[in-house]
Amino acid sequence: MSDSTLYYIPEPSHWPIVGSVGLFTTLIGAALMMLDSAIGSWLLAAGILIVVLMMFGWFGTVIGESESETYNAQVDLSFRWGMFWFIFSEVMFFAAFFGALYYARQYSLPWLGGEGPGILTNSYLWQGYEALWPYTANGPGEVGGAFTHMGAWGLPAINTLILLTSGGTVTWAHHALKAGHRGQLIAGLFLTVALGFLFIALQALEYMHAFTELNLNLGSGIYGSTFFMLTGFHGLHVTIGAIILTVVLFRCISGHFTPNRHFAFEAAAWYWHFVDVVWLGLFVFVYWL
Repeated sequence: MSDSTLYYIPEPSHWPIVGSVGLFTTLIGAALMMLDSAIGSWLLAAGILIVVLMMFGWFGTVIGESESETYNAQVDLSFRWGMFWFIFSEVMFFAAFFGALYYARQYSLPWLGGEGPGILTNSYLWQGYEALWPYTANGPGEVGGAFTHMGAWGLPAINTLILLTSGGTVTWAHHALKAGHRGQLIAGLFLTVALGFLFIALQALEYMHAFTELNLNLGSGIYGSTFFMLTGFHGLHVTIGAIILTVVLFRCISGHFTPNRHFAFEAAAWYWHFVDVVWLGLFVFVYWL
């Protein structure tokens, strides 16, 4: 469509209803598994398979439309605004979690310890309660067991270095794409993907260490719940970002992008930089301070 004032409207698609069926089946299967139903695991697997099929089909359709140059500058602008608002919604998502952590540490603990205007004081709690963060005794009689909090300078520090490095490699790949250096583009993007999956593997190792050696889990008081809530959701975002970058890598190998037409690459890079910035906040406020 050569006229920049025209806006492409796609034909009616069956993929949205396929995705809805897949998500509904997945949730029903997960619920039945929690009820120890024999059919639950089968429904869960079928639902996930349907969702994966939908993703391959729908994304393939969009890629085909892009490669056929169906989209014009106006559509490209709408894509950019759409990605901007999506990342903004993700920022608000993590802002709520960071806000919960801040409230627990700066308000709830001092009030429970007898400070401030609150009426809840340590006289209402168990003998020997202290308003400390992280409070590792985990309640009267050490309900759930005493635990050790996660330090900052082991695997978390290594993962910080890995993500910061991956931010540099994806930027290198982006500059190579704009300069037409295909070899550097593929090398930089491959390193980014490899570093992303290495981060995920090390976080899995960190979780194993937390469960088996530190007795740190979701039942470990407010520290355990906020720790796994923030790091777990961030790990999910890293996984999603690494998968997106893998798809973009295969598209780069296939020669799908040009120096002037590569928004899919830019969207993936924006998302990855967002993941990097969130991790820096996590490292400082969850692990370090």
